[in-house]
Amino acid sequence: MEKPIRATPLAVRLIPNVDSQFAEKLNLPSHIRSLGLLTSTIDDVGYTAVDEATKKAAVEVVYAKSFYAGSGHASGPLSGEFIGIIGGATPSEVQSGLDAAVAFMESGACFYSLNAEGTHAYYAHVVSRTGSYLSQVAGIPEGEPLAYLIAPPLEAMYGIDAALKAADVQMKQFFGPPTETNFGGALLTGSQSACKAAADAFADAVRSVAVQPVKLT
Repeated sequence: MEKPIRATPLAVRLIPNVDSQFAEKLNLPSHIRSLGLLTSTIDDVGYTAVDEATKKAAVEVVYAKSFYAGSGHASGPLSGEFIGIIGGATPSEVQSGLDAAVAFMESGACFYSLNAEGTHAYYAHVVSRTGSYLSQVAGIPEGEPLAYLIAPPLEAMYGIDAALKAADVQMKQFFGPPTETNFGGALLTGSQSACKAAADAFADAVRSVAVQPVKLT
């Protein structure tokens, strides 16, 4: 049975009233005065978590990046492989957003391990209703379903092809390897059932590569 691999929040901070020079560098709109910062061990769950925050609180994602080479080569014990910054008009709104993001990491979507060591893993999560962040990334209206598919390079490419053939979905983003963390993947949209079928096909294809990596015929 595949073992869940959950993202761990490594550091979380609230800035109640952001400095004007910092706000300018982040290109913050004038209504955003408070920021919430968090790092996590897994970038893709982090992106999904900050999107979840935009659905649970009056916040926006103002910065979100992956770190090069992933959490196995982090710059410090609290870096992980992702930093996300959410912004809102008040500290209480931002705190609600941070709470939602952390709760999602603790009990929401996760990677699944393909081996006992947890060194071979994939992410095949269906977002039933996107928030403002993933909607912008995918170029779709808020509230649409989205299949968020990530795996190591070859597994991802093979899986994406299987996903597109399995359901009536459209590819809205392609993350071709090498990415910052050397994974690959895609964002697909369609009906919720189509996204689910695509995600299942992606996972099946990734598993098949894990079971038999070299297959010449």
